[in-house]
Amino acid sequence: MKKALKINKKDNVVVVVEEINKGDEISYDNLDGNIKTVTAIENLPIYHKIAINPIKSGDYVIKYGEHIGVASRDIEVGSHVHLKNVLNNRENLKLKE
Repeated sequence: MKKALKINKKDNVVVVVEEINKGDEISYDNLDGNIKTVTAIENLPIYHKIAINPIKSGDYVIKYGEHIGVASRDIEVGSHVHLKNVLNNRENLKLKE
């Protein structure tokens, strides 16, 4: 079984720690004492994110317990979460000179 890391209890994605092929079973510690699994529905490169919960279009993608983007379309459990389905939601902060 392949492995992934959940960083914060609030996260709706995990980070895979090895290359993943469609159909691979991926296990991760749910940070509550339980080991969970998810099946990849597409290939993923090492260190990329995979959805562990359904994420609806317009919902936040959460990693580190923080919003890291907004889903640009519905994302199924087991999907690669990346630029193809996530919009940047960073604030346009201007530094004072």
